[in-house]
Amino acid sequence: MTHGSDAGPGAGQGGFVAAVAAAVRELGPTRLGQLADRIDPPAGQVREGTDPTAPSGSSGQDAATVAAVAGASARQAVQAVLAARRAERIAPVPAAVYLRGVAAGYGLRAQESQVEAVWSGPGSHTVPVRATARVLMELVTEATTELMLMTYAARPYPPLLTALDTAIARGVAVSVVVETLQGAGSGLAGSEPAAAFAQVRGIDLWHWPTARRPRPGARMHAKIAVADRRLLLVSSANLTLTGVEDSIEAGLLVRGGIPPRRAAEHVHALRASGELARLAVSPGPPPTSTRQRETPP
Repeated sequence: MTHGSDAGPGAGQGGFVAAVAAAVRELGPTRLGQLADRIDPPAGQVREGTDPTAPSGSSGQDAATVAAVAGASARQAVQAVLAARRAERIAPVPAAVYLRGVAAGYGLRAQESQVEAVWSGPGSHTVPVRATARVLMELVTEATTELMLMTYAARPYPPLLTALDTAIARGVAVSVVVETLQGAGSGLAGSEPAAAFAQVRGIDLWHWPTARRPRPGARMHAKIAVADRRLLLVSSANLTLTGVEDSIEAGLLVRGGIPPRRAAEHVHALRASGELARLAVSPGPPPTSTRQRETPP
C-alpha cells in the first residue's frame, strides 16, 4: 500500500482488520466512531490530534487520540488499531470508512438480545444449563468500563472478590447496591451485607435509605449484575456462597439489546433522584463466615 493512497483495509495482511475487531469489543460502537472521526474528522477539525502541523500517524497524535477515545481499559486496543494502520499504510479516509462501517454493524447487532437460563444448585445430565457462579464470573471478567451489582444478602465470596479487584485494576467502575440490616429488619442477621466488599479497594457502595422507603417492610431485594450496559444477569441468587453455588436459584442472562441498558439507566436514575444513596461510612471489617442467614420478606 502507499501512504495517503486510497488503499483500504482489505488489501493488507489483515492486521488492521484484526485490530479493529478486537477494539470494537473494548470500545463499543460509539467510541469506535469517535476513533474514526479522529483519523478522518469532519471538515474543519484536526486529524488525530490537536497539532495541525504534525504528520499523520505521528506518536504525538497517536497519544492524543488514545487519550481522547480510550479509557484505561481500552488503551491498548486503540494503540493496536493506530499501529496497524500505520504499519499497513492505510490512508485516513478508507481507514475511517471501515471503522464507521464496523461501528454501525456492531451497533445494530447490539440491539439484538440473546437470553440464557442460569441456575444455582444441583445440575442435570439430561438438561444442560449455565451455572450461576460461572456466568457471574464471566460477566465480571468481560466488563471493560462499568459494572453494577445489586444484592439483598452478601457474604465474602472469594472468586467474586478477586474478579472485582481485577476489574477495578483494569479501569472498570464497579458499584454495588446492598440492603442494610436496618432496612432488612429481621430478614437478615449477622454483619452488614456491605462488609462483604470491605476488602475491595475502589468499589462504590450504595443503599436504599429507610427514610426513602414508602412503608415499613419495603426491601432492597433486587439481585442483578450489569456489565457495560450490554450484559444483564437477573437472578434470585444473592451474592453469597449459598446463593451462587449451593441453593436452587434461577435467573436469566441477557446479552445485548435494550434490557441491559435500561437496567443500568434505571439504577443511575435512582441514584440521581436520591432514592439510592452512597454508604457514607466504612462497612467495617469483613465477617469471617461466608454464609449469611436470610429470611425472605
